[in-house]
Amino acid sequence: MIAFICIDVDGTLVGREGTVRPAVWAAVDEVRAAGIRLALCSGRPAMGRALEYAARLDPDGWHIFQNGASVLHLPTGESRSFHLPAPAVDRLVARARRRGEVLELYTDTDYAVEHDADRARRHAALLGVPFRPRALESAGPGVVRAQWLVSHEAADEVEAEARQDAGVTVSPSLSPVMPDTRFFSVTSDGIDKASAVRSVAEAYGVPLERVMMVGDGANDAPAMRIVGHPVAMGDAEPEAMAAARHVVADVEGEGLVQALRLALRLRAERDDIG
Repeated sequence: MIAFICIDVDGTLVGREGTVRPAVWAAVDEVRAAGIRLALCSGRPAMGRALEYAARLDPDGWHIFQNGASVLHLPTGESRSFHLPAPAVDRLVARARRRGEVLELYTDTDYAVEHDADRARRHAALLGVPFRPRALESAGPGVVRAQWLVSHEAADEVEAEARQDAGVTVSPSLSPVMPDTRFFSVTSDGIDKASAVRSVAEAYGVPLERVMMVGDGANDAPAMRIVGHPVAMGDAEPEAMAAARHVVADVEGEGLVQALRLALRLRAERDDIG
């Protein structure tokens, strides 16, 4: 019986329009009424629209942001987050300035970007936060994640260089709202959506075989591989599709609604057997 559902944002909860369809929220309400916990499980930070989505899914629960680096309990502000090693942050800042590429540094509730580029401005709009360029060092000592925003042409070189650093995990992702951009999230070694899902499931006392993860990206695959019910959106990246036990439609086909109804159906079948 499914007791806990983790939901990715870009390509799962929201599509090219950048909004959540009313049918999704209706299905969310049905799932919550059935007693199933819901959590955002996103690469986005806990600010702007992502924070609004999390509160709509479960205002009293734990949510996963920043590819698992930021794990927050909304009502209390309690954090189970993991900081990036300071030497890794220093290397990333130096590399961003040398390359002239967009790098963002995130704490649990704030972020810094110093490159005043169109790509950076559009990403701030996507997140629903003001765009205020400032020195990367102003992020302070509590950096939990760094993120590259680069063109597809520069992506392979940036990813290869990022993966050379010791003590970090690199997670690639895409957004249907910014199709010209490749995102590379950099977190502390071993920290990804899988580690965060384990942490929240433990907080709820839910075994992983009773967890559903719904996603579409390569960064969702680690979490999908450890839960009992991994669900891929119909246009998911190959890594997510390979990890899936169930496949639903894409965002435009309201695949998340199908996934939530699947959870309810599986729960009802278990109840009937009982």
